[in-house]
Amino acid sequence: MSPGDEHDSFGGVGGSGQTRTRLPEGNSGDVYGGARRPVRSSRSLITVVGVVVLLIAAIAFANRGGTEPADAAAPRSGTPGGTAPTSATGVRPVTGKNGTIPTGYAHDDQGAQSAATNYAVALGSVEMFQDGPRAGIVRAIHAPAVAEDLVKRLDASYSADFLASIGLDANGAAPSGMTFVSRTIPVGAKVRDYTDTSATVEVWCTGLVGLAGQGSTKPVTSTWFTITEKLTWVGGDWRVESSTQNEGPTPVSGDNRASMADEIAAAVEGYGGFTYAR
Repeated sequence: MSPGDEHDSFGGVGGSGQTRTRLPEGNSGDVYGGARRPVRSSRSLITVVGVVVLLIAAIAFANRGGTEPADAAAPRSGTPGGTAPTSATGVRPVTGKNGTIPTGYAHDDQGAQSAATNYAVALGSVEMFQDGPRAGIVRAIHAPAVAEDLVKRLDASYSADFLASIGLDANGAAPSGMTFVSRTIPVGAKVRDYTDTSATVEVWCTGLVGLAGQGSTKPVTSTWFTITEKLTWVGGDWRVESSTQNEGPTPVSGDNRASMADEIAAAVEGYGGFTYAR
């Protein structure tokens, strides 16, 4: 579990709030009639066909197979701290898994972002509320030098009293008929500092947490927060040395109708998570 006020204007032309209407040329007294559009010349038709052929060829070239990954020669992410597209770019980011957690990240700033983002998802999962799975997650994503001590500290933090305060039993299970929801959904990531052996990555997230089910007194709510992870390159992969969390940035809440408890429970059970990558 993971314990702003901007306004978007959608104006017409140039954000002015105005809308232009282009009237047909010719008879100004007949808005819907007027002069007929001139027949397109053969030269214009040839030009259009040529553009379409080039577009099809470009798509075919981009999708063709080869002996090397298609993204092997793609440009890597930009200067640490700068903005970049949120879609996957550059080298192939993940090569394997440790249990359910993606591992095997590229040894660059892009790989560090992918690692930090997927680790944020794991740290915000339901499994973190259960003793055995929690220890497995901590050991899988943290540097060996800090993992065992962190397991002990988290075991103490996820005490029976704490679990009871959020509606769970001592084993981290929800009451009968209820579904416990805890998900972290990354929105974006950026590298704050980077060297060949370490990286500091900020992951902006939204999260869901609560109990879904009829009669729940702790309904599922959404939160916004930023996780800052200090990573180290060890054993051929990025691992977490430490992490902190701060509130926000938080957008203005929309006016969507809140779903019923059974809708939320069905959604959580029916929709799986993702592997995130730059």
